[in-house]
Amino acid sequence: MNERTEQIVNALRSVLEPVRKIDIITLRMLRDLRVDAQGGIHMNIYIPGKAYSEQAVLYQRIHEALAAIFPEATVHVHFINSMPSAEAPNLTVPQISNIIAVASGKGGVGKSTISASLASALIRAGYRVGLMDADLYGPSIPAMFGIAGQKPAVTHDGPTPKLVPIQTGRLHIVSLGNIIDPEQAVVLRGPRLAAIIKQFFNDTAWPPLDYLVVDLPPGTGDIQLTLVQTIPLTGVVMVTTPQEIAYIDAIKAANMFQMEQIAVPVLGVIENMSWFEPPELPGKRYYLFGQGAGARLADYTQTTLLGQLPIVEEHRMSMDTGQALSDGLRLNDDFDRIASLLIKKVDLRNAIFSPGLAVQVQS
Repeated sequence: MNERTEQIVNALRSVLEPVRKIDIITLRMLRDLRVDAQGGIHMNIYIPGKAYSEQAVLYQRIHEALAAIFPEATVHVHFINSMPSAEAPNLTVPQISNIIAVASGKGGVGKSTISASLASALIRAGYRVGLMDADLYGPSIPAMFGIAGQKPAVTHDGPTPKLVPIQTGRLHIVSLGNIIDPEQAVVLRGPRLAAIIKQFFNDTAWPPLDYLVVDLPPGTGDIQLTLVQTIPLTGVVMVTTPQEIAYIDAIKAANMFQMEQIAVPVLGVIENMSWFEPPELPGKRYYLFGQGAGARLADYTQTTLLGQLPIVEEHRMSMDTGQALSDGLRLNDDFDRIASLLIKKVDLRNAIFSPGLAVQVQS
């Protein structure tokens, strides 16, 4: 995703679809964007069927938007008479637009806290959001949102029963922590872990969502493998601390997603616990875990450092007391900036690549 491609996508954000008055990037009408060796711009634009009457208007608007920044470029626009979801026949929940996994190489880096806070930030940005707690050995999401002890309902509206996500505020959550007793140990082998992940995705009555955030366990085990084989991921966000040990393990996790037979895009890196700033010494930063691992991981994965997050007691307390959706938390602005960058990365990914597909991994 080079700078020229990003400039093209940003320019096309100004192109409104004539009927819905929403830009073509938000509507995910742009696909397969590429720039050839001569600088020519090629793209597919998905339109809703042959009866669509605004093709000529859309064609002109696209050319005008790109001519303003690349006046010498030849623009090739190819219209396709179907919407992008038709490309993904194994997408079992087409009502979910983007599925973002949050991953780390080791435990204790704050991945679940970041998953919860990122989901909350996407809600504040106006999106419809779900959160799937795939950290089956340590499902902490219910406690962070104050829904520990609640049990999900089951709907029988379709041919098979389905779980109904627990709704808190505008967030829809599925977690093993709401199914088993809070103190119950999770002792499961690979096949059972795989079955639970598949149930959370295929056998859950997810509502229409713009984003489903998936909180993964650390490492590269059965759950991660089942996830990429079951769920058509849009991309993954890597979480690390500045510590060298966390960086080493994060590389291994990132390498799994970038394996040729998996090929899930790394959308960005979040560095957590970057520094501690005592309230009584504003501006004085203590780098307790070192410096630089987030930037190095972003360079290694050829992606963006979405943000660095300090250690803040208030944020930890909000998670411990079930207040993850609270407004006015000190780190909310940081997560809002991270979410804004992530949304742009998702738009870029969707413009360049076909919709995500579940993959077949040979052991």
